[in-house]
Amino acid sequence: MLEKRKKNNSSSRHRILLFSVLCLFVFCLLAQVNPTKKAEPKPAKSKVYLLHSDVLKKSPLNPDPDAQILVGNVTFRHDSVYMYCDSACFYEKTNSLEAFDNVKMVQGDTLFLYGDYLFYDGNTQIAQVRNNVRMENKNTTLLTDSLNYDRIYNLGYYFDGGTLMDEENVLTSEWGEYSPATKQSVFNYDVKLVNPKFTLTSDTLRYNTASKIANIVGPSDIDSDNNHIYSELGFYNTQIGQAELLNRSVLTNEGKQLTGDSLFYDRVKGYGEAFDNVLFNDTINKNMLTGDYCYYNELTKYAIATQKAVAVDYSQGDSLFMHADTLQMYTFNLNTDSTFRETRAYHKVRMYRTDVQGVCDSLVFSSKDSCLTMYYDPILWNNNQQLLGEEIMIYMNDSTIDWAHIHNQTLSVEKLDSVNYNQVTGKDIKAYFKNGEMHQVDVIGSVRVVYYPMESDSTLIGMNVSETSLLNIYLENRKMKKMVMSPKSNGTLYPMLQLPPDKMKLENFNWFDYIRPLNKEDIFNWRGKKAGQELKKSNRGAAPLPNQDLFNKKKK
Repeated sequence: MLEKRKKNNSSSRHRILLFSVLCLFVFCLLAQVNPTKKAEPKPAKSKVYLLHSDVLKKSPLNPDPDAQILVGNVTFRHDSVYMYCDSACFYEKTNSLEAFDNVKMVQGDTLFLYGDYLFYDGNTQIAQVRNNVRMENKNTTLLTDSLNYDRIYNLGYYFDGGTLMDEENVLTSEWGEYSPATKQSVFNYDVKLVNPKFTLTSDTLRYNTASKIANIVGPSDIDSDNNHIYSELGFYNTQIGQAELLNRSVLTNEGKQLTGDSLFYDRVKGYGEAFDNVLFNDTINKNMLTGDYCYYNELTKYAIATQKAVAVDYSQGDSLFMHADTLQMYTFNLNTDSTFRETRAYHKVRMYRTDVQGVCDSLVFSSKDSCLTMYYDPILWNNNQQLLGEEIMIYMNDSTIDWAHIHNQTLSVEKLDSVNYNQVTGKDIKAYFKNGEMHQVDVIGSVRVVYYPMESDSTLIGMNVSETSLLNIYLENRKMKKMVMSPKSNGTLYPMLQLPPDKMKLENFNWFDYIRPLNKEDIFNWRGKKAGQELKKSNRGAAPLPNQDLFNKKKK
C-alpha cells in the first residue's frame, strides 16, 4: 500500500510538472505574439538658454519672484533659434521670456523677425511680437503691429492689419497668415493686392510668394488700365499676367463685357477666352454675342464666337437674333480717324426679328459704309413679303434701314392668299425707306410682273402680266400708290375667273415659307432649299474668307 501511494504521488508530481511546463510554453508564445507594450516616455521639452546679458538681477517688483531681469545686449537661444534684445525678463521655471526694444529673432539664415516687444514660450514654441513688427523671409517682408509666430507649424499670423511685400506685389489686409516654409499666405477682410500693372481687391485671398499666384476664393475685383475683372473663384498669376476664373466671372473692357462659366485671360497678350454659356456684351453699340465659346483680343479688337453662336442687336426697340456656325468681329485702322469694324457670319446664317427674318450662307456688316451684305442664296421676309437674289446689300443709317440693293436673279413676292401672289423679277431691285418704311422700289433690267390690282375694299380685280425694262413702284402706308413702267407696258389683264394657270407664276417663282425662321429659337434649325429650287449658277460675289491668323496668334 505504501509503495502504491508512493507511485501515485510520483505520478501526480509528474503531471503537475508537465502542466507547469506547458503553461510556461504557452505564456512564452503569447508573449511573442502580443508582447507587452511599454509607454514610450515623452521627449523632454528643450530649454531656453540665456547666452548673454550685460546685467543680470532680480526685481522685487516683478510678480514672479524667480524672474531674472536682464539689461544690455541680451541673447537667448532655443534650439536653433536666437533671440536678441536690449532688455528682458527671463522666466526659467516656465521656460519663457519677455524681450523689450530692438527685438530680433533669427531662425537659420532665412527667417528674421523684428519688433519692439516679444513674449516667447519655449514649451509651445509660440512667439508673440508686438509694435513695429517686421518678418523677413528671403524676398518677402511682412509688416504689422501684432504678429504671432508658431515655430512648430512654421506659421506667422496677424490679426490687426498687416502688409506683405515681395518683388512683384504689395498685399494688405486686416487678418493674414504666412508660412515661410511653403511661401503660402492667406488674407481676410479688406484685402488689397497692388501690382504696378493692376490692383486686386477682395475679402478673401490666398497668395504664394514663390509662384506669385493669387488664388481667388471670394468676391474679387481686378483693375488694370481700361480692364476690370470680377470673379469669385479662380487664380491669377501676377508674374505673367494670366488668369483662370470660374463661377461666371466677368471681364470688362471699355464698355464690352465677356462672361462665361469659366474664363481665361492673358493680360500681356491682351486676350480673353470664355467657355460655356458665354455672353459678350457691347453696351456702347448695344449688341452682344452668345455661345459656348468666345475669344476677344482687346489689343486688336478682334472677337470670335462659336458653338451655338448668336449675335443679338438690341439697338432698336425689337432685338434682332442671328445665328451662324461662326461669328467674327474685325477692327481695322486702329487708333486712327478712319477706324471701322466688320462683323462676319459664316455658314448657315439664320436671323429673326418680329418684323423681319432672313437666311443666307454668309454675311458681312461693315461700319465703314454701314452696309450689311448677305451672300449665297439670301432670302428676306417682312410680314407677307419675300425678297431674294444672288446677293442682298442693306445700307443702314443710325441703325435703321436706308435702302437695299438686290443683285441678279431677283424675286420679290407678296403673298395675297394661299393661291395668289404678287410677283416681280428683274436683274436688280433697289428699295428705298423713310423712317423704316419702304416708300419706293425700282426693278431694273428684264422686268417681269405678275400683279393683282384691287378694289378699295381689297377685292381682287384680276391678274396683270407685264414685261418692261424698268419698273418704279411708289408706296404709301405700306400699300402701292402708283406703278410706272419704262417703256410703258399695258400688259395683259386676266379676269379672276379666267386666270391661266401657266401665267400665275413667274418662271423663277418660289415661296420659301418652309425655310423662314419662326422665332428666335428656330434660328438654330437650318433648313436648306429643296432640290430644283436653287438659283441658277453664276459668278457670284462671296464673303471675305475668315482670317484665322488673328485668332491663332494667341497660341504662339
